[in-house]
Amino acid sequence: MSIEAENLSWKIGRKTILDGVSFAAEPGKMVGLLGPNGSGKTSLLRLIAGLKTPHAGKVTLDGRDIGTIGRRAIAQRVAFVEQHATTNSSLRVIDVVKLGRFPHRSMFSGWSLDDDEAVSEALERSGMVEKRNDRWQSLSGGERQRVHIARALAQSPKELILDEPTNHLDVQHQISLMRLVAGLPVTSVIALHDLNHAAMFC
Repeated sequence: MSIEAENLSWKIGRKTILDGVSFAAEPGKMVGLLGPNGSGKTSLLRLIAGLKTPHAGKVTLDGRDIGTIGRRAIAQRVAFVEQHATTNSSLRVIDVVKLGRFPHRSMFSGWSLDDDEAVSEALERSGMVEKRNDRWQSLSGGERQRVHIARALAQSPKELILDEPTNHLDVQHQISLMRLVAGLPVTSVIALHDLNHAAMFC
């Protein structure tokens, strides 16, 4: 399995958010997490992305406990797209996408041909090539979500974690975004609140 969660538990203070959650995501497949607001979807995504440590249970990447993998190594293969990601409004689209290359660069390394290729491919896959020099503040909600996905793809991930990426988008942009994610050559875990989207794409 690409990502596997085993009996995950997570608490905030005395409140149990997740209790004994297990699932497995096969390589190249999309797994949908369904549940109402406040059900723990975001917490689960953060656990499987290695951004939080479970109080019990474990997450494995290709059979290796994520707790034994360094932050940079995780970021080189797992990309996380937050529900309410913010970006400096003065940045161009290409500048935002380039941020995805940070996990692959050292303090002393310059920008490489591999970095250029990864950014170009991410812009192409997300359909944002023609907008590459546009400013962030000029983009629609759907375009901004595509840029966040492009930034994640620039990390060259094997796994893509998305927290309700269709939130606040109209129906046309929701379907377009889901088709984009479904067509990517990565393992995707995506939090959703729409049963129709889950039935169509997961």
